[in-house]
Amino acid sequence: MKLTDDDFTLFGLPQRQALDRADIDARRRELQARVHPDRFASEGAAAQRIAMQWAVRVNEAYQRLKDPLSRAAYLCELRGLPVQAENNTAMPGAFLMQQMAWREALEEASGTAAVEQLDDTVAADEARRIAELAILLDERGDTAAAAAQVRALMFVARFREDIARRLDVLDPSR
Repeated sequence: MKLTDDDFTLFGLPQRQALDRADIDARRRELQARVHPDRFASEGAAAQRIAMQWAVRVNEAYQRLKDPLSRAAYLCELRGLPVQAENNTAMPGAFLMQQMAWREALEEASGTAAVEQLDDTVAADEARRIAELAILLDERGDTAAAAAQVRALMFVARFREDIARRLDVLDPSR
């Protein structure tokens, strides 16, 4: 293990989008058990600092790998095509129309049930898009299409946050 290893190598996992969350969690526990600073308490301050660096590195890798969207963005970056969502917001017209329709539906939703129904619809679309990422990255090797899909999913994630805020306003006891 090297601090400079990519997250997949560090975790001993293949560079794939389709990974089992339980495997990622298990590898994290194994790695944290090996590098936890408490294991190096008797070896002095320098050994503990190095262990802390490793613990931080493992946690950072875990945060990227556990989330399908972060994992996909990371795979795109590793394959030489960073998502660059802050610089590239171009989206297909159909996706933009769908976003506008969802936003209008959220504005027009008069109660919790309507907002929850919209959230279910958006969540299903999000799940479909995440599943497509595995096909694009693992089967087709189409990093450009995957990067575009990641950017679209970032829009979807922000919209789901807007839905959650609206639900909190409608029903603060949630």
